[in-house]
Amino acid sequence: MQFDGSRPNAACEQYVVCEILIYAVKPSYLWQTKKDQDEILGQMIDSTVKLQGSVSVHETRNTSTGAQRTCLLCGSALGVSQEGLVDTRFGTPGSYEINRCVRCGLEQTFPLPSVAELKSLYEAHYNFGGERDTLYTRLRERFLFSFLNRVWTQIDGDISFYLCRGTGRLLDIGCNEGRGLRIYTGNGFQVEGLEINERAAAEARKPGFSVHTCLLGDLVAAAPYDVAVLSNVLEHSLDPRQMLQDVHRILVSGGQVWISCPNSESWLRRVFGRSWINWHVPFHISHFSAATLRELLENTGYAQIEVRQITPALWVAQSLIAYFFAAKGKKNRQLRNPFLTLFLMLLARFVLFPVLWLENKRGRGDCLLAVATKS
Repeated sequence: MQFDGSRPNAACEQYVVCEILIYAVKPSYLWQTKKDQDEILGQMIDSTVKLQGSVSVHETRNTSTGAQRTCLLCGSALGVSQEGLVDTRFGTPGSYEINRCVRCGLEQTFPLPSVAELKSLYEAHYNFGGERDTLYTRLRERFLFSFLNRVWTQIDGDISFYLCRGTGRLLDIGCNEGRGLRIYTGNGFQVEGLEINERAAAEARKPGFSVHTCLLGDLVAAAPYDVAVLSNVLEHSLDPRQMLQDVHRILVSGGQVWISCPNSESWLRRVFGRSWINWHVPFHISHFSAATLRELLENTGYAQIEVRQITPALWVAQSLIAYFFAAKGKKNRQLRNPFLTLFLMLLARFVLFPVLWLENKRGRGDCLLAVATKS
């Protein structure tokens, strides 16, 4: 199916019109589950599009940019769900919007950066950039490997699986300068890293770790892995389906993938709007809900899927800092202010605790944690 490509918001308009029609002719739609609503809406859109004699959705394009507006997962059309986003962390140029698939519900950043653009952005702003021996890095290093951090993680939530103990081979995908490799080693695993940033990989190798610098799809491991960690990595991929298939290939039978990523249905998204720290455009490509992440895992060969939600105090603090201090085109230096960050983290964890707990229970936590087994 295809929406009218001559009008940039045609997909969104058809989405809205169809939903209004559903409310009118099917009142029970109001109390359907989100998944059922999406299925009903998809059927309605299919019907209207067929009546218009439209062609393949893969031809849908935005005429002003030439960029393709189709879902990364299922290839269906997209509607606009959020406009006017800018980079609130690094101040990189550009304005972005979030598009939502009318069929599977996945949200994704638009326009999508190219591989070359992403490479340039990461080299300039992301991963290990050589920062060392600053107040921020010294305090971070001391805290991360302290007993206090383990206690804090038990209270606040373990977004990087640093409390998980075990044995066997573990691959940390996107290991950066290797802090996680040291922690996983201490937890009993035989670890390796994968990091395409050469400077970060060189830093990670200094303690003696094996760190690969190839693309995940090109990785030829000496032996399959028992665990692969995607800690805040999957949302950065231009092809999340292929990434999970590549992980599936390198795991032993019964091996596990551990995933953490932002929750697109987070209550903080609604509170902070454009300032929600986890929009993180243009670096975050896909914005998963618990349902879309579970469906993707099922479709890429995983079983025994467990998805739960937490709201890290750090993420609350960062959204507050983005709300008050972000300026278009300027790096938000307050995100590196350890005293402000600590104050806001303590405020979030110990003052806002009832709200965080309630929203996690309601399925609106800020972070998704998924564990799935290769079937």
